[in-house]
Amino acid sequence: MNLRYTHRIRIELCSHPSRKPLIIQRIVGNMRLLLFKFIILFTLTPFLTGCETLKNISFEESGDDGNYGGWSAKKFHEKARKSLDRENYQEAIKLYEALEARFPFGDYAAQAQLDVAYAYYKNQDHEAAIAAADRFIKINPRNPNVDYAYYLKGLVNYNRGIGFLDRYLPTDSSQRDPGNARDAYDNFEELVNRFPNSQYVADAKQRMIGLRNNLAMYEVHVARFYFKRKAYLAAANRSGYVIKEFQRTPAVPYALQVMKQAYIELDLMELANDAERVYQQNYPDGPPVAEYKNQTFIQQFWDFTGLDK
Repeated sequence: MNLRYTHRIRIELCSHPSRKPLIIQRIVGNMRLLLFKFIILFTLTPFLTGCETLKNISFEESGDDGNYGGWSAKKFHEKARKSLDRENYQEAIKLYEALEARFPFGDYAAQAQLDVAYAYYKNQDHEAAIAAADRFIKINPRNPNVDYAYYLKGLVNYNRGIGFLDRYLPTDSSQRDPGNARDAYDNFEELVNRFPNSQYVADAKQRMIGLRNNLAMYEVHVARFYFKRKAYLAAANRSGYVIKEFQRTPAVPYALQVMKQAYIELDLMELANDAERVYQQNYPDGPPVAEYKNQTFIQQFWDFTGLDK
């Protein structure tokens, strides 16, 4: 057999339809399998969609599979208000957002913006509540209820730092991070200055008194911390800051006591005597408000553990 004849036989073998290479047969088989799967899936898709639709059907009045088809703005408002009354704040947020999205210029739009801020606040979503209140103030600066938006911002910051321990254990609020307290004070102060005749001013002023007292006492705690660390000059300066910036608060006599002790440690007896003289003139019977008044046994135990410090 010569080389030319051998080459011709190889060509004939490769071109014979009943002798395809194994790899080509596998490719064709896989393509057929994929085509069969696609046909089955395409055929069953309407049935699968129908099952999912049945799964989402609620036999209560809900509004077209959660899309609220055909709902009026009034219906949104009423349903959202009912959710708030039931303390279902997440559902209320969802309804208020849908109301604003569908009826952005309707009669209930502005109220929905304010109500969703309150729902966020009750749902412990503080950042969203502040953002919603700020948005309401920006869009509706002349709305009759805009004073409530300022008041709500103060409430959010007033309660923002209260965690699990603060709710169920007798912790000292004056030893918390004062950032939220300062923000709340500023919010309430802005409300009082902008809307002196608002119905929320009386409550805001009462909260401002408590916040100011806590902020002052926080500075006393800082001064005591410096004193314990033997940073006596820093302790004296912090006490002086309390006396200057937080006059007429229950923290002032405690600040004078820290100041006196710090000056004694610094051997500045003249300044120490001045602090003592001011203390005796203003508080001859001691601090008018006890630092820990009418403590229960649990509160005394909590203070003994020192977990607040």
